[in-house]
Amino acid sequence: MPEEPTSRLLDARSLRGLAHPLRMQLLIALRRGGPATASQLAEKLGESSGATSYHLRQLATHGFVADDPGRGKGRERWWKAVDQGVQLDETLIKDPDPAVRGAVALFRYELANVHTREVATWLGTAHDWAEEWDGATDLSDFTLRLTPELARELIGRMHELVQSYRPLAEGTPDAETVRVHTHVFPTRTKL
Repeated sequence: MPEEPTSRLLDARSLRGLAHPLRMQLLIALRRGGPATASQLAEKLGESSGATSYHLRQLATHGFVADDPGRGKGRERWWKAVDQGVQLDETLIKDPDPAVRGAVALFRYELANVHTREVATWLGTAHDWAEEWDGATDLSDFTLRLTPELARELIGRMHELVQSYRPLAEGTPDAETVRVHTHVFPTRTKL
């Protein structure tokens, strides 16, 4: 059975270290693409290697990335992600420090941007996938009336269901990495 991916709970300090659009992109690129150099990441993300180097060092200071000494030669520095996910400590949403609340907002907005880019990329490349993937993707939305307690229950049950699928296709040659986005949030329907 495959190992559960490691996830890190963000506290106020680590959140401020991660809550930057380029840092989040770098961390995602390392998690999905594996170890890379600052130059490789700069080319992939359309940034300068100076910017990627600086932000990789900041991510390392906060423990999100580390050197990968088994790779490279000479002065070439390879980086790898330390864990495979993060979780936001929900108490930070109401933190009395405006800088922390600002970091929460930036983190959440950038995460929403990542999801939007991923869906847009899928839509733009759907024709490149094998026919078997036709009808095996989903862009649904639902509107429910829930209490906060029921919303928390729904979120927990969705997460459990998604996790239960993690080991099912392990070692299957035609399995692909898929992204599952969940968004549960209240919305005003009355003016």
